[in-house]
Amino acid sequence: MISMSIEVGSVVEGVVTGITNFGAFVELPGGKVGLIHISEVADVYVRDVKDFLKEQDKVKVKVLSVDERGKIGLSIKQLQEQSTKRPPVNDNRRPHRFAPPASFEDKLSKFLKDSDERLTDLKRNTESKRGGRGAARRAE
Repeated sequence: MISMSIEVGSVVEGVVTGITNFGAFVELPGGKVGLIHISEVADVYVRDVKDFLKEQDKVKVKVLSVDERGKIGLSIKQLQEQSTKRPPVNDNRRPHRFAPPASFEDKLSKFLKDSDERLTDLKRNTESKRGGRGAARRAE
């Protein structure tokens, strides 16, 4: 097995050996282990690393840092950002972009609908706390 040097900026392949709530540990060539922080897993918001990676996955990672104690910081996200600089290839497996932006009329009708629902909920909650339409005042 050829031992690659683990240097900042290099791209290496490794195997996910563990997943935590803050990232994933990856065993790199030569038996070294690095960490992909949760913020470096994908170029979208990551709530749970397990949504993107699982143990024994083979991953290509970019080495972000190697500190004096030998801790290795890794990123998948930065490799994705590099690959998205190339023109997109639409292979029809999944949509490339988000849905087209909604028109002003669509946004307005959604706002009005949400607003009406919230107002109805608010009225319902305040009436139940008062005992319903001033019933407490009539009892006096």
